[in-house]
Amino acid sequence: MTPKFYRKILKNGMTILFEKRDLPIVTVAFAVRSGGINEHPSEKGISHFIEHMLYKGTPTRNSKQIADEIEKKGGEMNGFTGDTITAFWCKMPSKHLHTAFEVLSDMIKNPLFDENEMEKERKVIFEEIKMIRDTPHYHVLDRIQGELYNGTLGMNLAGTYETMKSINRKKILDKFNRAYQPNNLILAVVGNADFEEIVNFAENNFENKKGKISIMKSSLKNASNIEKRKGIDQANLVFAYHAPLSNNKKSYAAEVLSTLMTGGMSSRLFQEIREKRNLAYSVKGDCNITKFFGYNFIYVGTQKENVPLIKKIILDEFKKISEGLTEKELNQIKEQLIGNYHIDMEDSRSQLNNLLSYELDGNAGELYKFEKNISEVKLKDVKELARIKKYSFFALIPE
Repeated sequence: MTPKFYRKILKNGMTILFEKRDLPIVTVAFAVRSGGINEHPSEKGISHFIEHMLYKGTPTRNSKQIADEIEKKGGEMNGFTGDTITAFWCKMPSKHLHTAFEVLSDMIKNPLFDENEMEKERKVIFEEIKMIRDTPHYHVLDRIQGELYNGTLGMNLAGTYETMKSINRKKILDKFNRAYQPNNLILAVVGNADFEEIVNFAENNFENKKGKISIMKSSLKNASNIEKRKGIDQANLVFAYHAPLSNNKKSYAAEVLSTLMTGGMSSRLFQEIREKRNLAYSVKGDCNITKFFGYNFIYVGTQKENVPLIKKIILDEFKKISEGLTEKELNQIKEQLIGNYHIDMEDSRSQLNNLLSYELDGNAGELYKFEKNISEVKLKDVKELARIKKYSFFALIPE
């Protein structure tokens, strides 16, 4: 059964998304259509910096009061920055929906950007950059985009020490004032609420202001690199390849291919690398596909001497799929993906994230066509995508 879904673009340009549910829980997010892809390389990390700063206080709430108003009513809250989005969300009992609206809207409309707090938060982000680098799994997943793209898309979303040091309050305000305007904002709600109440809040609390954001072009590339490091015992590697963009129906074939390779314990690479050969504990993968860029990746943690073998196994498995994938196995994977889609819908926060993702790519309503689009994936398209001609590779190995 298709959920009750509502979408409306207001006169001020704000997009409203709402999926009605009967459970007394609601997940709310304000999201801006701006992230890493909208940053010049010299300001890399500024979207992520703004995300952090919006939790540091407004004229009427300090950082503790922001957290208290949500958490003391049984809620939880957080934010995230992606390549195409910056979002601020909370999940709480639906009777406190108005509190969610009031707190989140205050954060995105009235941040103080206090310079003392900025300097303190800059240190926090420096620690976050260190954490990513010092965690091999995070580090290789972070580095692989740099092997796939030139320009801002190939850089860490948190920025570098150099770019973070160069970001001052003036730059923050300029970026914020251009991006955080109603025509760039999405208000998304999943849960027990009333659509008209949501619309009325947005219309009454946001003026008709326009902001302009630029998209920085990043060119495609394929590169391979190995980094050696002391003090680690395991090699961590990522194999990745460019995939069709989300506005291409073949992007669903890319999802099928990713699931074939790394979709759980029954996947081809999990079975081949872990179960048959005992070469790794962790064998994972996913798609990162938007209307601006798209790629699939495979992650494996293994012994240093196994890295060449793992790469060969991955390429061999793609070759097997390109030559011998059957309709029977294809239909099994389709069933798996459709089942995963329905399970993912159960959690309101997951569903909200999915709706935001589809809205950024065009229209959130397309999410509800997922089952149909997966069902229509053709065998020849999956086999064609599996003919990997070019790929990127990054490994962090013990010295």
